[in-house]
Amino acid sequence: MSTLSIELSWKKANLYKWVNILALITIFYNVIEGIVSVFFGFKDETIALFGFGIDSFVEVISGVGIWHMIRRLKQNGNENPDRFEKDALRVTGTAFYILAIGLAITAILNIYQGHKPETTLWGIIISAISISTMWALIHYKIRIGSELNSQAIIADAHCTRACMYLSFILFLSSAGYELTRIGGLDSIGAILIAWLSYREGHESFQKARGNIVCGCKDNCD
Repeated sequence: MSTLSIELSWKKANLYKWVNILALITIFYNVIEGIVSVFFGFKDETIALFGFGIDSFVEVISGVGIWHMIRRLKQNGNENPDRFEKDALRVTGTAFYILAIGLAITAILNIYQGHKPETTLWGIIISAISISTMWALIHYKIRIGSELNSQAIIADAHCTRACMYLSFILFLSSAGYELTRIGGLDSIGAILIAWLSYREGHESFQKARGNIVCGCKDNCD
């Protein structure tokens, strides 16, 4: 084996090591984010933050599937999902659908009853941290995916944007409530999170069937 081949092989192995680390960071971050969000969402009676936390737990299931995909890519380079990944996508999709329905119903009831959270300060803090974290993960996943010429890794990076959109919604609804004290803003934020959760659920089933690669459809470059 030539020196160039050895260097390329070492570089490829190093890139897979780092993308594997990013996948694990994503999983553990979502676990922590979910615990903190659900706790403060329940404590402060903010349905948007509570729903955001449950969504984070669902993303953990998806993250495990992505972590498995990266390990498989390192071994055989096959870009098509295997049975484990398809099963993980179906479980993820089902969980997203359940979350979307439950969150939407609760938010509508809160609007009807005129419910107001005690505070949405933690929603602002958590969403701001999440936006920064997701942006960094997207940046490095795209960078490594491009170097490995892996459309699957690049697609995962683009799909991470859905998490960032959720964070933006939580930030806007939480900040809006803190500024105006209009209780409906928290519930509207929850309804928008439910809508995005429904979309993520639909896309999970589509990916399991092999119809799309990621939320950006066929254009993941």
